[in-house]
Amino acid sequence: MSLTTRRHSDTDRRLLLLVGILVAFASVVALGAATAVWHDPPTSIDDFTTSAAVAVMIALGAIVKAPLRIRSTAFSIAWVETAIVLGLALAPPPQVILAAGVGIACASFLTRLSAIKTAFGIAKHTLVAGGATALILLLGDRWPPRDFWSVIVVLGAVYLVAALLDDLLATPVIALASGNKISRQFRNNLDLRLAGFGVRFVVAACTLLIIRADPRLLLAVPPLVLSLHLAYSARIRGRTEQQAWQRLARTTDALNVVDLDKVLTTAVTQAAELFSADEVEIELRDGDRTVRGGAGGVITYDGPGGEPTAVDGTVVPAPLEGHDRAVDVGVLRLRFRGPVELSERERYTLRTFASALCTAVRNAQAYAELARVAEEHAYAATHDALTGLANRRHLLDQGTEQLSIRHADGVTALVLIDLNHFKEVNDTLGHAAGDQVLVQVAERLRGAAQGDDVVARLGGDEFAVLLRGLPAPAVAAHRAEALIAALHEPFDLDGMRISVEASGGISAAPASGGMPELLRRADVAMYQAKRAGQRISTYAPTRDTADLGRLTLGGELPRAVADHEFTVNFQPIVDLATGEVTSAEALARWHHPRHGVIDPLRFLEAVERSGLLPAFAEAILDQALIAAGSWRDAGFDVPVAVNVSPRSLLDARFPGSVLARLRAHDLPADRLVLELTETLTLSQLDVVDRVLSRLRDEGVRLALDDFGTGYSSLSLLSRIPVHELKIDRSFVSAMESSAEAAAVIRSTLDLGRSLDLTVVAEGVESEPQRRALWELGCAAGQGHLFARPIPAGTLLAALQRGAGGSPGTLAPPLHDAGSVIRLGGRRSNGRGRDRLPHLPA
Repeated sequence: MSLTTRRHSDTDRRLLLLVGILVAFASVVALGAATAVWHDPPTSIDDFTTSAAVAVMIALGAIVKAPLRIRSTAFSIAWVETAIVLGLALAPPPQVILAAGVGIACASFLTRLSAIKTAFGIAKHTLVAGGATALILLLGDRWPPRDFWSVIVVLGAVYLVAALLDDLLATPVIALASGNKISRQFRNNLDLRLAGFGVRFVVAACTLLIIRADPRLLLAVPPLVLSLHLAYSARIRGRTEQQAWQRLARTTDALNVVDLDKVLTTAVTQAAELFSADEVEIELRDGDRTVRGGAGGVITYDGPGGEPTAVDGTVVPAPLEGHDRAVDVGVLRLRFRGPVELSERERYTLRTFASALCTAVRNAQAYAELARVAEEHAYAATHDALTGLANRRHLLDQGTEQLSIRHADGVTALVLIDLNHFKEVNDTLGHAAGDQVLVQVAERLRGAAQGDDVVARLGGDEFAVLLRGLPAPAVAAHRAEALIAALHEPFDLDGMRISVEASGGISAAPASGGMPELLRRADVAMYQAKRAGQRISTYAPTRDTADLGRLTLGGELPRAVADHEFTVNFQPIVDLATGEVTSAEALARWHHPRHGVIDPLRFLEAVERSGLLPAFAEAILDQALIAAGSWRDAGFDVPVAVNVSPRSLLDARFPGSVLARLRAHDLPADRLVLELTETLTLSQLDVVDRVLSRLRDEGVRLALDDFGTGYSSLSLLSRIPVHELKIDRSFVSAMESSAEAAAVIRSTLDLGRSLDLTVVAEGVESEPQRRALWELGCAAGQGHLFARPIPAGTLLAALQRGAGGSPGTLAPPLHDAGSVIRLGGRRSNGRGRDRLPHLPA
């Protein structure tokens, strides 16, 4: 049996008990009245007629009433107490008591009331007549009243007793049936009830005075009573409707919540009170959910419904649809134990309530969906999509939060784990297999970690575990050993057993620097372990090879940019055959006021990580273009090459900035070469493609630097529209002693010829290298053989001076003019794509 069913059963039992008590007391009063009539019976026809008239008057007072429905039970406000008081003034009280019981019984029979309502009505009015009779006995000779003031005072006292008894006996029964407290039920419509009592008392007093004065005037009483009754009934209906609309307004306001459970609970409890229903049921189509209950409680079922309802009787359904009826989210059902027919006002209220509930349910469902999507996005923003582990962002957030409370929560440490030779798994078995290995690694690390640890994947094959609340720093090493040991067993990959080794670095929380410094130190320790061939290494400041001076320099970058401390030197690129300068590469230098000239390797990384990269790049580009303009004005149209940071290529505004500087210095776009670092990142981002395509379309030449160092691929060249390739200096320096280096140079030259690309060799240090490269087919080169990086003015002077008195050259030609020579291969002269001079990368 459900909670709601038990509650209704308990209410029914208490109601029967209360009515039974009233019947018992009324039986005692009726027995006393019958005994009195037995000893003093009516002696004339007039006595019998008067008693019968009183019974008829009481029956009419019960029939002519203002109806009131509470749940499936109909109540009414009638004129019975008025008829009883008048009867007591016209007939002996014992006869009136019996007439009250007979009159109510006849009225109940005529209106076909149920047995319990009939019993309650007879008992209540018998007790009302008995209470009024008791007061009459106390009044003695003053009853019945004979003059005007006695009518007002004495009749008023008797009527007051009758009215109070009528209200006090009816209020507990109505409160029990409606589920309200007795005190609250007594206060409901108290002003209307008092006004009704007053009106009915006036009618009773006037009737009695008329009877005393001239019985013929009684003909005017029925129209007066009817008019007063209709007015009173209209007032009750108006008040009831006003209260109903107020409750509807409060109910719809209460539905304005975003939690679906609260919406349904509020709707069930409020609808039970609003429509005086024994049970309310809401069935939602989306999610197949049913909520059932009443004013005192709610039961929720997953599915079309749980156990069958115990409320048998009238069911009033209302579809949960909007005003346009385009959306139907479910159905609302009102259940009543007996036959009930809603009034027109109640039906309209029900439709309005159902529409408001439909809107509330849709809003709550939409909010729940938004909350779910937001939760998914929040999870995705802080977790790795492949493994489900925390990502770098979440690790940094958790670490920063932990470091803020570290003094109260023990030692915090970080273990950084990198898989050794994982690239071989991807290259041999494919990326799908590599992903499976990463997922299994994540599962093992998660299993080996403790509850408070944060396991994260930083990217690629790099993982991290944040250890929190350690009792001592030394414990971190034991925990790290357990994590690495979890990866020792081979991984099962589609039936194959794959062994993957790992290296780990440990770092305890630093005194300053926060989570980024903790991550950096763990990274240093991990690479220390890799270099030493160890599984795990703990960070030691004495072995930290990081140049701590870079941190100091990084703090001085804003001042250096503002004070124009960054300058540019230029290294010329020459035609290997003729020694003629074809272009020049711009190389940045920092003229520090205390440290002197600082090499780019010491400050470029700090610049890229700071927010000063655009300003720095613009300053270097400006100086390079100024130099190219000065050379052109002196008669040497030498293009200039400028290195570009990969981060600049991620900025969609970069092409516009470059083109604006070219226009500012009045230089054609093809006089600028942008050298790109060969990195896979360039080929994986669409924004880079768009940036480079725009620059190339505007005429800016593109060169791929350090080609052949192991980071490039043919797919990279197919996506990046470069004009030139630059052979890395490591291959040039080893070409005379290494067949592999010579083969790389030869294949790069062949690739350049097939793609119509200019090929430039870096690091040319000697004449034999120059001649060997030329014989392999390389047309251009740069290196100390021709010139070290020098200021723009120095380079201009060298161009004007020339080699052997030939302006524009920095080296003598390999052969005299008119000589006949034999070459082992075709020269990569860059023709076919742009037919422009060879430029640096």
